[in-house]
Amino acid sequence: MIIYKFSDEQIKQVHQLYQEVWWGKERTFEDTKRCIQGSQVCIGILNEKGRLIAFTRVISDFIYKAIIFDVIVSENYRTQGLGQQLMSLVKSHEQLRNVKHFELYCLPEMESFYRRFGFSTDIDGIKLMRCVNA
Repeated sequence: MIIYKFSDEQIKQVHQLYQEVWWGKERTFEDTKRCIQGSQVCIGILNEKGRLIAFTRVISDFIYKAIIFDVIVSENYRTQGLGQQLMSLVKSHEQLRNVKHFELYCLPEMESFYRRFGFSTDIDGIKLMRCVNA
C-alpha cells in the first residue's frame, strides 16, 4: 500500500527506518517529524501488515527543481524493487510530473541505481557546495 500522509505511528516507523542507514542514525524523532512536515511530498510503502517498509521525501518549487531526499528501504525488504517503486512514484507524482529537473545526493555505489531513472553526474560542471550552519 502506498501512503502520502503519515500518522504519528508511521512517523515513528520512518524514524526507525532512519536508524537502519548510516546517515540517519543521528536524527532524533523530533527531527524526523519536522523533516516530514517541511517536505512538500512524502511517499511511504507499507507491507501487508500495515508497517512502513520504504520511504522518500521531496522538496520542490513544482516547476524547475525537485530534490529527492531519504530514499530508504528497510533492510529486510531490499532487492525487491521497492527503491525502484519509490523513484517511479516520485517521478509520476501529480505535483511533480512537470518539474524540469529532479536532483538528489547519493554515494558513488548508488550511482548505477539512479542512472536507471535518468540521473547523471554530468551537470555542466556544476559543483555541490555546502556551508555548515554552526
